[in-house]
Amino acid sequence: MGTLLVTGGAGFIGSNFVQHALDHTDDRIVVVDKLTYAGNVLSLERPLKDPRVTFVHADIADRGAMAGVFRDARPDAVLNLAAETHVDRSIDGPRPFIDTNIIGTFVLLDLSRQLVAECPPQARAAFRFLHVSTDEVYGTLGPIGLFSEETPYAPNSPYAASKAAADHLVRAYYHTYGLPVLITNCSNNYGPFQYPEKLIPLMILNALDGKPLPIYGDGGNVRDWLHVDDHCAGILLVLTNGRAGERYNIGGGNERTNIEIVDRICDALQALRPPASNSALTNRSSYRELKTFVPDRPGHDRRYAIDAARIRRELGWSPRHRFEDGLTKTVRWYVEHRDWCKAVQAGRYGRERLGLGERRG
Repeated sequence: MGTLLVTGGAGFIGSNFVQHALDHTDDRIVVVDKLTYAGNVLSLERPLKDPRVTFVHADIADRGAMAGVFRDARPDAVLNLAAETHVDRSIDGPRPFIDTNIIGTFVLLDLSRQLVAECPPQARAAFRFLHVSTDEVYGTLGPIGLFSEETPYAPNSPYAASKAAADHLVRAYYHTYGLPVLITNCSNNYGPFQYPEKLIPLMILNALDGKPLPIYGDGGNVRDWLHVDDHCAGILLVLTNGRAGERYNIGGGNERTNIEIVDRICDALQALRPPASNSALTNRSSYRELKTFVPDRPGHDRRYAIDAARIRRELGWSPRHRFEDGLTKTVRWYVEHRDWCKAVQAGRYGRERLGLGERRG
């Protein structure tokens, strides 16, 4: 039994990963989360019932607090899933992205370096620092091609730039200090416990409430979609079998335009909650009638697509969820968990439009 330190463990991917690790390992898990608007202990309701889980409310950019966590936990591995992630929010106010994504990653790396230096040789060799990143660091693709692990970085939003900076720090700590690091770059995740500011949960909840479904630009922006369970399986596989100093792209191989996603959500709701049974859809026979095109956000990347050949070839990973089935299950989860959605949004987010660059700082 080892100890995993999971930062950002009360967020979307983090909370799903904590449960996945509980189900597939015997490890103890120390969860650290700042509990910003997008992190909530409600997402950890099931994991926190397991005696192997300890929760610590802390900011990864607070070196004093994190030094205490490292001293008490003495982790065998650090998995950094803590991040500000919403591109629209990074446009309106980039400072939190710098603080968490760059400064926070630096603090974790430096404390890990200090911990490893104090370890006996066997523990030093076994230690891993796994940094979870995004395909957005690569910029945008044209109509063809895929992002590989060798694709040059070309971030186009403050969010993407902050994650790119963190990736470079992680790589530097391997080459300069020999810290055994791993980096994963994933495509767009979907599934349960995602904060409702993101495309899929936002469209589901707006549709259920009979509100407009805002589609940026012409709706033709393409993303590669990956079920969060498949992503978590990939992270754990990289942690246990990945080669120190390497990066692994994790993608679902499910390219869809934004308007295709919205249409599929509408069709799933049409079956799960027919308009005739939804009083919010007055005088509407279809959820598709709620689609509304709005001005695009600044610097909106046109297309992302991941080449996951390395993780398939070297580690034997492959996604288990068919996109159509996974999306339908995701829609059903949000329909059945309206209380969770209301609780995590309360006083924090009213599903208003973000990302117009009206704020500064």
